[in-house]
Amino acid sequence: MEFKDTVKHIAALAKLEFKDNEIDIFSEQFKEIVEYIDTLNEVELGDVESLSQITDFENVLRKDVTQSSVSLEEALKNAPKKNENFFKVPKVIEQE
Repeated sequence: MEFKDTVKHIAALAKLEFKDNEIDIFSEQFKEIVEYIDTLNEVELGDVESLSQITDFENVLRKDVTQSSVSLEEALKNAPKKNENFFKVPKVIEQE
């Protein structure tokens, strides 16, 4: 596998430009990463049971239950400024 071509291809996809010496460095690092990951193929996993979760924790979030909320009139009751059914706030972003 030619790692320089792969690094150049990934750089092009990411719209990055590198000098030739940087590509050489990245290619060597990429090669080392691929070789390290390739060692995982040597591990015998035939008798290992698949995991979907590593702990026995259960979801501790509450049930998603609908409940009543404040009415529109109640929400806008103390608003300093309002515009129909909305809070009116000062402009924050300037247009150029």
